[in-house]
Amino acid sequence: MKASGLPACVVVASVLVGVSASAGQTPGGRGRANQEPGPTVTVRGHTFTQLSLFQRNVGGPDDMTTPFPHHKIIGNIYYVGTKSLGVFLVVTPQGNILVNSTYERNVPTIQKSVEQLGFKFSDIKILLGSHAHGDHMEGDALVKQLTGAQVIAMAEDVPALEAMKPGGKPHPIDKVIHDGDTVSLGGTTLVAHLTPGHSRGCTTWTLKADEGGKQYDVVIIGSFGTNPGFKLVNNTDAPAIAEEFNRAFKVARSLPCDVPLGSHPGMYNMEEKYAKLGKGGPSPFIDPAGYKLEVDIDEAMFRAVLAEQMKAAGRIKN
Repeated sequence: MKASGLPACVVVASVLVGVSASAGQTPGGRGRANQEPGPTVTVRGHTFTQLSLFQRNVGGPDDMTTPFPHHKIIGNIYYVGTKSLGVFLVVTPQGNILVNSTYERNVPTIQKSVEQLGFKFSDIKILLGSHAHGDHMEGDALVKQLTGAQVIAMAEDVPALEAMKPGGKPHPIDKVIHDGDTVSLGGTTLVAHLTPGHSRGCTTWTLKADEGGKQYDVVIIGSFGTNPGFKLVNNTDAPAIAEEFNRAFKVARSLPCDVPLGSHPGMYNMEEKYAKLGKGGPSPFIDPAGYKLEVDIDEAMFRAVLAEQMKAAGRIKN
């Protein structure tokens, strides 16, 4: 299967909801246009088709570019993204860390959210990413141009990032990291966990957040999603893609998590939780059960898609 030339998280959305796709390469077998609903899974009362789970993440036609109200999540972690593309600002005394740049056209929106929170965009010293799809990392070059931030990328995603050239601009990569490496600034340390499958170098970041005299484990999910069009069987471009997903779920289940976040806010029910802010009680973003549910849903969908594709390929029988 040839690469579609569109970001895997977006290629189906461009067909279904009219999203304007932009630069970014997709490895073969990782998300081509496909309007079939795919298999259905039900996990603890939550039912999704493969297509509806994808749509939950990408949202409607304008959600990828519509700003969501900036807000404090917990400790020194803030939300500065759009309705369906997660962007997180980690604030430290020695400068700040930005996780995800999304599309280049969203960078002014991110900058405005950062500044409205009272921080300087130029204080961003490090730029990280969830995975090498255009809807999460296309804007890296512009963020670096505006801030001078060091751009750090997981080794397995470097080829896809190098092919991501909005407006012909080369994709900046200042430092290449590997599974288990850490990124530290101003007393905050993020750990990079390779959770491949969705992309070769899909990265789930973990860090600690302090609030109210307690310390919380925060997990920023890279993605565990099996998008419509992902080819899990007989994928010549990524022969081990199913094994990569298996690794991702094993890693995901090993991570302690009090506060789940994600590259798409639908992964952690951001809108529902945001609506509860300021109404008393503990932070609505503290949701360890929600993290386990998300992993369970994503793994159930992966297993259903894999079984369907194995059956179609004659690898299993009824």
